[in-house]
Amino acid sequence: MPQFDFSTFPSQILWLVITIFALYLVMTRMAIPRLAEVLDQRQKMMDDDLEQAERLKSQTEAAIAAYETALAEARAKAHAEIRAVTEAADRATAERTAEVNARLAVQIKDGETRIVKARDAALANVREVAATVAQGIVSRLAGLSLDTKRVDGAVATALKEHGR
Repeated sequence: MPQFDFSTFPSQILWLVITIFALYLVMTRMAIPRLAEVLDQRQKMMDDDLEQAERLKSQTEAAIAAYETALAEARAKAHAEIRAVTEAADRATAERTAEVNARLAVQIKDGETRIVKARDAALANVREVAATVAQGIVSRLAGLSLDTKRVDGAVATALKEHGR
């Protein structure tokens, strides 16, 4: 076998060194710089993507904060409006209740006055009716004719005894 022939070893070693040196030159001048360039591009792309993601995240956080602030302001405004409407409704209800109470008080007073007048009128008529009825009963049952003053006095005495 020619590979194991010791007489060709020096030439084989020379070609081995030349090949390794050529391979080293190709690798250091062409392949490794291209690989480094590709790796640098990838790293730059990742850094740019991370930077963009960070920027978008901060924009999103700012938008969320603005949204929450606007929402809180809207809630506060809605609560204030609800409170104002409720207070206005309470005031209107109180005013209406006061008006109705005043009207009812007047009506109650008028009604009480009418009742007192009607009672007084009825009591005045009761004396006359009682006197007439008493005179009629005595004249029919006893056959007596009584004096009107005497009958009125007896009716007045009877009404006083009964508290009228």
